[in-house]
Amino acid sequence: MYKHILSPLDLGWIKLKNRVLMGSMHTNLEETPGGFERAAIYYAERARGQAALIVTGGISPNEEGCVGPGSAMLTDKSQLANHRLITDAIHNEGGVVCMQILHAGRYGYHPKVVAPSSIQAPISFFKPRAMEEQDILRTIDDFVKCTLLAREAGYDGVEIMGSEGYLINQFIAQRTNHREDDWGGSFENRIRFAVDIVRRCREAAGPRFIIIYRLSMLDLVEGGSTWLEVVDLAREIRNAGATMINTGIGWHEARIPTIASMVPRKAFAWVTKKLRQEIDIPLIAVNRINTPETAEQVLAEGCADMVSMARPFLADADIVLKTMEGRTDEINTCIACNQACLDHTFQMKISTCLVNPRACHETELTYAPAQNLKKIAVVGAGPAGLAFSHISSMRGHKVTLYEASDKIGGQFNLAMAVPGKEDYAETIRYYGSMIRKYNIELRLNTYADPKMLADGKYDVIILANGIRPRKPDIPGINHPSVISYHELLSGNKTAGQKVAVIGAGGIGFDVSEYLTHKHQEEDELRIFLREWGIDDSFAQAGGISAPQPDKPARQVWLLKRSGGKHGATLGKTTGWIHKASLAAKGVQMLADVAYDKIDDEGLHISVKNESMTLAVDTIVICAGQDPDRSLYDELSTLGMACHLIGGADVADELDAKRAINDACRLADKI
Repeated sequence: MYKHILSPLDLGWIKLKNRVLMGSMHTNLEETPGGFERAAIYYAERARGQAALIVTGGISPNEEGCVGPGSAMLTDKSQLANHRLITDAIHNEGGVVCMQILHAGRYGYHPKVVAPSSIQAPISFFKPRAMEEQDILRTIDDFVKCTLLAREAGYDGVEIMGSEGYLINQFIAQRTNHREDDWGGSFENRIRFAVDIVRRCREAAGPRFIIIYRLSMLDLVEGGSTWLEVVDLAREIRNAGATMINTGIGWHEARIPTIASMVPRKAFAWVTKKLRQEIDIPLIAVNRINTPETAEQVLAEGCADMVSMARPFLADADIVLKTMEGRTDEINTCIACNQACLDHTFQMKISTCLVNPRACHETELTYAPAQNLKKIAVVGAGPAGLAFSHISSMRGHKVTLYEASDKIGGQFNLAMAVPGKEDYAETIRYYGSMIRKYNIELRLNTYADPKMLADGKYDVIILANGIRPRKPDIPGINHPSVISYHELLSGNKTAGQKVAVIGAGGIGFDVSEYLTHKHQEEDELRIFLREWGIDDSFAQAGGISAPQPDKPARQVWLLKRSGGKHGATLGKTTGWIHKASLAAKGVQMLADVAYDKIDDEGLHISVKNESMTLAVDTIVICAGQDPDRSLYDELSTLGMACHLIGGADVADELDAKRAINDACRLADKI
């Protein structure tokens, strides 16, 4: 069934065992005290999970190229011992590893940043110094030196980062290269930096060493490369000695989503396929390839010779091994939420995964077999209850899981109804498989009461029975036009054509997306490309065109009591996408709102003391939640000890990342 992704790839002197590459991710482990030891364990698990080729997070060739202060560099032999921890660990598991060399250029968050021209990036506080020719030649030498050090450290190759708007990409694009010397101006001059780096690194490293070049095939910014330039650069990079070319999609400053959950699966495989018709070395497809089925489809359709999965290896280190063994139903799938990976990276925290908090924390969460087996009752089969039940039963405890409704999943059943969050269903599927695998006794349609849990039946009681939606104190709140977000997203109630959403947190944004989304038969990829202005014909430089968002299904007002801009509490790497999407759909966002009353005329509000009436058909309440601690209070009165996890403990914004993390850490201890 998976003959394409599980077939080997022969590079001549080395044969990769399959076609799945673990893509580069900056986890911040290398910058953490003792982090290389932790990184070695983290990478070794992925090698043991049968990743054919692993690419590390970006390592700078010099101080100027660091992403931020204290970021990892490889500049002298004193640093080799740390890197050998990683290469030895991967090789001991039969893996192959390349170190990514990344010079941030103007994307660096420090005062020493340099770039081809002194043009400040819109996502950085620092204006770069324009590089003199001696800086350019020295930097090329630094790439070569870094490559040789990587080889000495035991790496099987390097990936030279030439995309995503980092330094090499900045030389290539007219957007950021305004030079008038031999390193700017004409296309031949602008690509000279990239080609010289690859050529010099190949000459220094010799033929039996992998060199991957990460080529920006789709810049998604004005002033980016044309398609002919992409093709010509790929040919020059091949001629300079690259073993493979990896796909880069979008600069970090691009205002187009490229890896978030609302991006369709394999949304950019078409551009790699387009280049594959022009080049004769292996190409790697990237972005939103999160399941074996999707990866197989990419290769079967001739889009690439290999697929890159990055975040899916955070979600499940054994994604390839499980595919090989016919256990795809047991894969913990990446849902592209970015909450614990990219958001952490940009906050200078250690990255991990919302659905797998053990990622990058393998030394803390061991999930070792329990020495003292217990009978455990878990109340609530939402994300927290499911995560706890899975880990504790895997460790050997006997778990009975109570759920008042007729299905598992809790709030994830609502989340997966939101356009762009359909992959949340994969998490529910995964936990269903774990319930069967570890013989968890599941009791659906069962409201657990103290009598069920009493009389010493259980050694441990875990309460993960969730939240109660908060009902604001507004005159007329019981009017027929008022519904809760739960009633809406569950499909129990529908909304009219004019809707006011009370509460502009994450749920309010999700509800607004749900309300404005127009369900169509057209292919979701075509809709996505059109909505965000991505030109797959590549008629314009950068592959961009004028966005053409669909007419919204409803007219929506998104309201909040507090002042300031909407979306301040949303994720750092995805919040701007949600705001841009709703703005394109004409959602009117009002802050500083006082809710006066609800009646047949609609919702009466005051905005900065100015009264108005929104003549809406429906009012959806997304005004927060309160923990459901009724059972906890009853059990405490009876003197029965229990643990609170998930929304039952803290209901703030229904934080699934915290809920699953707390559940796994508690299950690791009990």
